[in-house]
Amino acid sequence: MASLAVTMKGQITLRRDLLTHLGVKPGERIEFDKLPGGELRVKAARPAGTIDDFIGRHAGKMKRALTIEEMNEIAASGWAGEE
Repeated sequence: MASLAVTMKGQITLRRDLLTHLGVKPGERIEFDKLPGGELRVKAARPAGTIDDFIGRHAGKMKRALTIEEMNEIAASGWAGEE
């Protein structure tokens, strides 16, 4: 079990191996859930995409109609946060 020191400001710094385990990169956020017994659950905060994000990302870029397979591939990469 990892042990972290709390600063005078009440802050902690997560070690790189813990951030890697969470899949969190610099600039990304993490979430905490309060559990009974003074425990916390830590998880990576994943941004929720919207249909407007999806449509806006590809507006005007297509010269032909897409197949269902191509649309599924684009949707999967968009929800996964890939460019």
